[in-house]
Amino acid sequence: MSFKFKQCLIARADLQISTGKLAAQIAHAAVGAAEEARKTRRAWHKGWISEGQKKVVLVAESLDHMMKLQKKAKSMKLPTSLVKDMGLTELPPDTVTALGIGPTPEELIDKVTSSLPLLK
Repeated sequence: MSFKFKQCLIARADLQISTGKLAAQIAHAAVGAAEEARKTRRAWHKGWISEGQKKVVLVAESLDHMMKLQKKAKSMKLPTSLVKDMGLTELPPDTVTALGIGPTPEELIDKVTSSLPLLK
């Protein structure tokens, strides 16, 4: 099956956090970016929902790298969601942990994320 739309979820490689914490942060990014798309790019959101909500989880090497990715996505008017931890468990308050981009057409999001490695 081929997909027209995709959402990319990006974690920071330089943070030492538990697997469960990472999963929660990625989930926050997914929901936040999807909600942003639903509000601002309704056709993209509807298309993505109808295709089965393709998601790819990737890694940025640092906070600076993540912020550059967000800046590029925003300059292209792609829906984004930057996640900052509340600091209740493993991280200091306001630690940026994850970035959600999309859903967007694959050819657009790939201009921002195609060089990133998959989360392992």
